[in-house]
Amino acid sequence: MLEPGNNEILPQIPGKRYFTIGEVSELCAVKSHVLRYWEQEFPQLKPVKRRGNRRYYQRQDVLVIRQIRSLLYEEGFTIGGAKLKLAGSEARVDLSQSQQIIRQLRTELEGVLRLLRR
Repeated sequence: MLEPGNNEILPQIPGKRYFTIGEVSELCAVKSHVLRYWEQEFPQLKPVKRRGNRRYYQRQDVLVIRQIRSLLYEEGFTIGGAKLKLAGSEARVDLSQSQQIIRQLRTELEGVLRLLRR
């Protein structure tokens, strides 16, 4: 799973609704061709495709990609092992993802509060 210590290495996810493959590549420190490959291997990754087959990822997709990245690169899982791990974690709510979202929302709200106090 995506550990809080590993999240500090990766940039914060902006408060946008959709992200291009280039943006996701930077946010997750994974090359674009790897993301396209992972789409074929992991059924959890289903970016919206629009004009000209352009991919648009949502926040949940970015979190799943970070989780896959952590499983493969940091925890040493194989593709098959990561698939099994993700399939097992789909059945239950992933607490670390929820905590990450809450932390990020809190940070964004604190920034808005600082702007309002000026």
